[in-house]
Amino acid sequence: MIRHIVMWSFPEQAEGADKKANMSKIREALLALRPIIPEILEMEIGEDIGIGRDTWDMVLITCFADAQALNVYQNHPAHKAVSAFVAKVRQNRACVDFTIPPRLGPSIR
Repeated sequence: MIRHIVMWSFPEQAEGADKKANMSKIREALLALRPIIPEILEMEIGEDIGIGRDTWDMVLITCFADAQALNVYQNHPAHKAVSAFVAKVRQNRACVDFTIPPRLGPSIR
């Protein structure tokens, strides 16, 4: 299984909307991908709660069966549309993809 994590920071204003409105639009657009891209096995979206230092504003955590499924997701027209909007309103982006080993029992997270 592949875990795909993306984090973004956003300016206070972009594309005629404030940060909160843009983050809400992104959340809704990402959640709308679940029913149309079956390769998405899991999806979590979080917003920073403001208690740490050197934080990011928003995180997306998704899981895919394999690298091919991740590639299908990344190249899906609906995902490309969301990505295009995010690129217009974000300040910074960080991403990591990694393999999740099969679970043999209870995991520690």
